[in-house]
Amino acid sequence: MLSKLRPAATLVASKAERSVTLRALSALNRVHLRAQATATNEAAKYGATGNTGLSQTSAADPKLKELLQPVDSFAPRHLGPSKAELADMCKTIGVKDLAELIEQTIPATVRRDLPLDLPDGLNLGEAGSLELLKSILSKNVIAKNYIGMGYHGSLVPSVVARNLLENPGWYTAYTPYQAEISQGRLESIFNFQTLVCELTGMEVANASLLDEGTAAAEAMAMIARTVNSKTKNQFFVSKDVHPQSIDVLKLRAKYFGMELIIGDHKSTDFTAMPKLCGALVQYPDTNGVLQDYSGMADTLHKNGAHLVVSADPLALVAVKPPSEFGADIVVGSMQRFGVPMWFGGPSAAYMATSKKQVRRMPGRLIGESIDRYGNAAYRLTLQTREQHIRLDKATSNVCTAQVLLANMAAMYAIYNRTSGLKRIAARVHGLAQLFASEIEKAGVKLATAGPFFDTVAFDASAVGAASLVEKLQAQGVNLRLLDDGLVSASFDESHVERDIGNLVGALKGAGVGGGSGSSSITVDGKVSADFARTKPFLQQKIFNSIYSETEMMRYMHCLQLKDLALDKSMISLGSCTMKLNSVSSLAPASWPEVANMHPFAPPSQTAGYVEMLESLEKFLVSVTGFSACSLQPTSGASGEYAGLLVIRKFLENKGEGHRNVCIIPRSAHGTNPASAAMCDMQIKWIEDSKGMDLKEFRALCETHKDNLAALMVTYPSTRGFFEDDIKEICDIVHEFGGQVYMDGANMNAQLGLTSPGLIGADVCHLNLHKTFSIPHGGGGPGLGPICVREHLAPHLPSHVVRKPSSGGSLGAVSAAPWGQAGIACIPWMFCTMLGAQGVTDSARYAILNANYMKARLEPHYNICATNGNNKCSHEFIMDLSDVRKSSGIGEEDIAKRLQDYGFHAPTMSWPVPHSLMVEPTESEDKGELDRFCDAMIAIRDEIRKVEDGTWPMDDNPLKMAPHTQAELCASEWTHPYSREVAAFPVPWLLQRGKFWPTVGRVDNSLGDRKLKLRLE
Repeated sequence: MLSKLRPAATLVASKAERSVTLRALSALNRVHLRAQATATNEAAKYGATGNTGLSQTSAADPKLKELLQPVDSFAPRHLGPSKAELADMCKTIGVKDLAELIEQTIPATVRRDLPLDLPDGLNLGEAGSLELLKSILSKNVIAKNYIGMGYHGSLVPSVVARNLLENPGWYTAYTPYQAEISQGRLESIFNFQTLVCELTGMEVANASLLDEGTAAAEAMAMIARTVNSKTKNQFFVSKDVHPQSIDVLKLRAKYFGMELIIGDHKSTDFTAMPKLCGALVQYPDTNGVLQDYSGMADTLHKNGAHLVVSADPLALVAVKPPSEFGADIVVGSMQRFGVPMWFGGPSAAYMATSKKQVRRMPGRLIGESIDRYGNAAYRLTLQTREQHIRLDKATSNVCTAQVLLANMAAMYAIYNRTSGLKRIAARVHGLAQLFASEIEKAGVKLATAGPFFDTVAFDASAVGAASLVEKLQAQGVNLRLLDDGLVSASFDESHVERDIGNLVGALKGAGVGGGSGSSSITVDGKVSADFARTKPFLQQKIFNSIYSETEMMRYMHCLQLKDLALDKSMISLGSCTMKLNSVSSLAPASWPEVANMHPFAPPSQTAGYVEMLESLEKFLVSVTGFSACSLQPTSGASGEYAGLLVIRKFLENKGEGHRNVCIIPRSAHGTNPASAAMCDMQIKWIEDSKGMDLKEFRALCETHKDNLAALMVTYPSTRGFFEDDIKEICDIVHEFGGQVYMDGANMNAQLGLTSPGLIGADVCHLNLHKTFSIPHGGGGPGLGPICVREHLAPHLPSHVVRKPSSGGSLGAVSAAPWGQAGIACIPWMFCTMLGAQGVTDSARYAILNANYMKARLEPHYNICATNGNNKCSHEFIMDLSDVRKSSGIGEEDIAKRLQDYGFHAPTMSWPVPHSLMVEPTESEDKGELDRFCDAMIAIRDEIRKVEDGTWPMDDNPLKMAPHTQAELCASEWTHPYSREVAAFPVPWLLQRGKFWPTVGRVDNSLGDRKLKLRLE
């Protein structure tokens, strides 16, 4: 096994950095450097150097070391351009080398000299990094889990694991903003929405949410938007809801202006609560009991309140759906539909409601429209609800879904079919029945007061409930401790009949039961008649037609072929960072040690997981230049929310809780104002189209000096350059009593070259699904941890069930202690395989690629303002207003025409109207960059033919794009341009293979007017 060195005591900053620190850095920045200088040296802890067992002479020979270095170094595989290409690209840009480019791009006042504290990737290689991670994770104990609480063992169909979860055609796709080249995953999510509607009995469902706890919080907020929340500002939560969901709701309610009342729904008089807007219950409840909420629903409705039900989807296969007892909103987690537990995530949460509430729903919706040929086509629907349109008035700050996991859940249902789902539910219930019967026969008293589905509570007071749970944990068996006298066991499809015998035997061995008794429970897999589902559901063909693995494989492959992902060509979406998602980074996510861990397993079983997570936190602390990190936020928007709450908590702690003004530049991501609004902040906008005017900014801060809480700023700017005055901007905020929140969306341009700590920020979130190589999955999952300065560390998120070592006073922002821990191995591998040099080179090459493309396209398009040296950061913006005016060709036409060239479009119309924002990332080689540039130049030539009248303004390759294979093969062709121009405008499409959009341009307005959100 790889040797490990003892951590070094200190890191010494260079003379140049000490000089900069003394001359220019604020007191906060000096704290940052001291923290960095005393950090644990991760490079030594996880390095590949150390005692090799060789003689001193051999060990010290540099030539021998070079000869014997691993040949599977990851950096050359991750970085696109070769050394020869690098020199050519620098020449095109007009700089002598990469160092000069960085000097002309990043202001000297914020350039970083201190190296990143990361493992020695050069001497580990890919295989060595995998071996190291395996050695860490081998400290985990994979136990038999009966904990439940919303997390269950599941059997992931191998055909789904191989052909979807581990398939780059699925996991490297982006959110389906370009519908014509996203029909595969759009169809799959449409299936998911249908599945949720059928299970819950509700009319509409969204494309998934982040986790069950936050889905419940979103439901509370949705109800507040439905009623008059000024007069109805109370929300009731049953004490029998899962504790992690209650934890999330407590924090969300506090800053949402909602009074949260937690109690016994059976004894609460809802008629005497005129301020109540809604209530949340669990079905089955957290103790496993099935309860009839119909009376409660009637009472709530008579008083103008709404019922939210958090429901187990597998239980809904067997028991009556919440729609039948009056639910207004149903939420839950689809994790047990073929998705691993992954130590808490990721998995797809769901939300379902009535049609009349659809415009108030958070998250994304997939709907059906038609294309220009009149054929059915899927698209993202009702996007005007989202943050990039409505900003602080948006329905939520949720800007993503859990698409990859929702697709897995949908495919699980398709694979098992309706009949198979019924059998699985009956089997799971049968296991619970068998256990309940066996322990009753052993003389154990059941504590489950009523019908149950998969969870059985029993009396353990004779031996002490806590003592019993601890004894069985030592044997690799995990039960749930309910209170001093009660324990519960929850069953799932991963359990088999012998597990019941083993569990009952273990209980007897621990002193529970051992006597004799009788049981009246019939083990038949049938739920109580009072709760049994009686009406047909999931009758759609897709859930009842695929029987063989062969056909299942072909169905998924058919959908995959409809989508353009990174396995086909570069995706240059600005501010999205569609970089390589390496196989070595992703492989550990499928290991049992990663996939099969319950988030509430005892610490004695999760030592390896925690070591990996805490070392990743240290990697991120080094990258950001901060002091502490929380991995709990599950997305970038979740990180924004958490970071702003940390600021609010800090200000409250120092007696300045009245500070609630948040300044946000006009170019900010739409989630910024949406997150600030969720934190009960007042938003003040400032123009920054050419950088923030310091005089105007100071005046704004001074105006609000008594209430200034924060500045939210993205660095480098979303307009594609590094703000020269960023340090002074941060200093002004601090001068007037505020804190600086840095949006980490553009962190890919900072890695190792500068840091949030150096610019003067206090907290930032990181998009690990962008910067640190977690794949986008077609629209999720993500991971949005926050890093903070030392003074904010005491206020980081915590958790009611298990407190992470970083946990502070804030409370939970996600359902699981470490958020989506199952994909944390991906950024861990990214940092470890690349090491300090490779991670820093990632930023250098990202800046190189962007400036090379800018230089090539500048003669043909109007490039928006960059810095004083005419250099962009890792992305740049092309303003198409002049093209639109001269030809009638808009950014959407160019985006659709790019599909004919085999490319996904850059980001459209943000942050500049009528623009395209291009971000190539570091992973694309010069050849691919040139192909994209050649395509854009060819499109500009096509536009000139519209401008000069060669082609009509309403019938040309851009207005008609994209062109499908069906249209090209039709006998009739009426356009004034040839079929070859339409489909094969450049030679490489014949040489490298043509990607065919399967539908024509989709009618967006029709899809919003005539909503169809599920299969009938």
